Amino acid sequence: MGPRKIGALVSVEVTQTLQDYISTGIQLDANISGELLINIFIPNTPLHDGAVIIREDKIAAACAYLPLSESANISKEFGTRHRAAIGLSEQTDAFTFVVSEETGKISITQNGNFKHNLTRDEFKKELQSVFGGQGNNSSGNIGLRNFLKGGK
Repeated sequence: MGPRKIGALVSVEVTQTLQDYISTGIQLDANISGELLINIFIPNTPLHDGAVIIREDKIAAACAYLPLSESANISKEFGTRHRAAIGLSEQTDAFTFVVSEETGKISITQNGNFKHNLTRDEFKKELQSVFGGQGNNSSGNIGLRNFLKGGK
C-alpha cells in the first residue's frame, strides 16, 4: 500500500478487547490478506474511511471509528489517521499501523508509543517482535503471523 500511496489504518487486538471499536464499524469476519486490505482502503469506496480491526486470526471489522488523540504534541504533518492510531494507543494495548496516503510512509503505535517513517523492513521487524516470535501467542493471532510469513 505504501508504494501505491494507499492510505490505511489497521489496529490489531493484543490483550485488551477492541469490541467497543469493532461495533462502530462494519463487521467482516474475513481472512487476513494483502489483497483484501488493499481493496478495503482503495479511495472512494464504502469501507475506505475508518479503521480495520484485526482480532485473533480475522479481520473483524472495517470502517471502524477510533478515538482521536487530543495531545498537543502531535506534529501538524500527521492527519486524522495518525491521531486515531495514537488515540487508540493511549487507551488500549492494540498494535496499530498507519500508511500515509500523502507519502506512503508507515507509522506504528502501541502503548502510547509512536514511531513514524518506518521502512518496510523496520515495519516487518516491529510486527514480528509483537506477533511473530517463537512461542509468542499472546494475541492468538495465527492469521497475522501467516500473513507476515507470506510477506504480502
